[in-house]
Amino acid sequence: MSAIATSAGPDAVPATDLDWWRGGVIYQIYPRSFQDSTGDGIGDLAGIAARLPYVASIGVDAIWISPFFTSPMKDFGYDVSDYRDVDPMFGTLDDFDHLVTEAHRLGLRVMIDLVLSHTSNEHEWFKESRSSRTNDRADWYVWADAKPDGTPPNNWLSIFGGPAWHWDAKRLQYYMHNFLASQPDLNLHAPAVQDELLDTTRFWLEKGVDGFRLDTINFYFADKDLRDNPALAPERRNASIAPAVNPYNYQEHIYSKNQPENLDFLKRFRDLLDEYPGSAAVGEVGDAQLGMELLGQYTKDGQGVQMCYAFDFLAPERLRAERVSSVFAHMKEAAPDGWACWAFSNHDVTRHMTRWGLTDLGARMYATLICSLRGSICLFQGEELGLSEAEIAFEDLQDPYGIEFWPEFKGRDGCRTPMVWEASNVNAGFSDVRPWLPVAPEHLANAVAVQDGREGSLLNHYRRVVSMRNEMPVLRRGDQTELTATGDLLTFIRTDGTDRVFCAFNMGEAPIEVALPLGNWVPVEGIGGTEPGLAGLVLDGWDYALLRAVRTTT
Repeated sequence: MSAIATSAGPDAVPATDLDWWRGGVIYQIYPRSFQDSTGDGIGDLAGIAARLPYVASIGVDAIWISPFFTSPMKDFGYDVSDYRDVDPMFGTLDDFDHLVTEAHRLGLRVMIDLVLSHTSNEHEWFKESRSSRTNDRADWYVWADAKPDGTPPNNWLSIFGGPAWHWDAKRLQYYMHNFLASQPDLNLHAPAVQDELLDTTRFWLEKGVDGFRLDTINFYFADKDLRDNPALAPERRNASIAPAVNPYNYQEHIYSKNQPENLDFLKRFRDLLDEYPGSAAVGEVGDAQLGMELLGQYTKDGQGVQMCYAFDFLAPERLRAERVSSVFAHMKEAAPDGWACWAFSNHDVTRHMTRWGLTDLGARMYATLICSLRGSICLFQGEELGLSEAEIAFEDLQDPYGIEFWPEFKGRDGCRTPMVWEASNVNAGFSDVRPWLPVAPEHLANAVAVQDGREGSLLNHYRRVVSMRNEMPVLRRGDQTELTATGDLLTFIRTDGTDRVFCAFNMGEAPIEVALPLGNWVPVEGIGGTEPGLAGLVLDGWDYALLRAVRTTT
């Protein structure tokens, strides 16, 4: 296994800045697909620890590790059967302790994925809950009687297809599941459930984690009265949360999620985080209609999580200047004090290289754009290599979501294929055996070993733009003003006191003339892109310019 050098020394620790998350860059690791250290074809915690020098070399502030808890893996770890242990396929708690130690040595913070809205049906809590209607955990899940005709208690739908209710022959009741039938929803209206989840959070904080990514943060509560969701008008349907072929898009989910009681629980969660200075959380808000409003509510200063994971830039349609402008305008109106965590790719959506049909030039422009925007950032493993969505044959599919809706929706396996470390073998340095998902042959040319030493590679471009963001407080935390979209041209100014950076992005193929604001502007050193000429600034297709204001003295 080859290692990538990093400048972090053996005594390096995460920076003492308690607000490191504000404007920070987080690198998402999907543990099944990052590095196999045991030869079983599945990535693991020891493999992640061995590859952390590479992650540190990108310059990110933190890693976010998708779930590694004990699980039957019906939804690949997002169905937890024990919140306080590591699934044997990923290693042990000792392996996790070593990972945290190694990350902190390299100056990386560690965030883990907490799935608090539901468990596996193999969790001991659920086994007890379903055993009777009078046991100590009888109300720990969302149970309801059938209607007189035996049908489910209401019209709620599951994201993974079909009703959000499953009949249990032992209790003679339905239980709610927003996802797979094997993922029953917890009932956070029960104080004991909240207490147990917070105790679990404390367990991981005591083990040294620096924060959390909270899965489906707006799904924690359902309406106590189980009222029917209303229909959603066709013109308001949005496929950013579920594929267009899914009837989930036909409802406005005002009762099955997004409940006001969530605010009180998030305040309790934040109070716990505040006992551990420097810890932070980013919440995944899964709602196509109210995402930005919820972001504003959930990141209210001191009342909830520090950041929310916005879906606005994860949509199927290519991100254009007008869309960026409208998203920030909506945020200013709906969440003026909110803090977003932007992403172009993750483990649930088609990789943006394929989703938006990008070339290498487009990938560089978008990488520079996300590192220039106000907010925090999530980068998904392999994004920095320019990996495309892998084509997975039906017989190789693992994702139950894709199997359910194939072939109109091929699921999430295409973005979850193994990380490509080297091009010398079909398993790309990920494993010595056939991986759990096949390596895409076209990915081999993008491997880390291929790009690492090539000055002009996309990987080294990501390193430069992340470094630029780290070295310029105006880009990490400064204000963002004068954001304007004119055709394919997006411009805005980042300001921090007297420091000003003018940002211009050509989000199309045709050359564009750009009018500069008044003042004396010079390119940001090393990564500023196109320089103004005698005739002004002209951006070729997919080009950009980052210009810093030069203060004049008299």
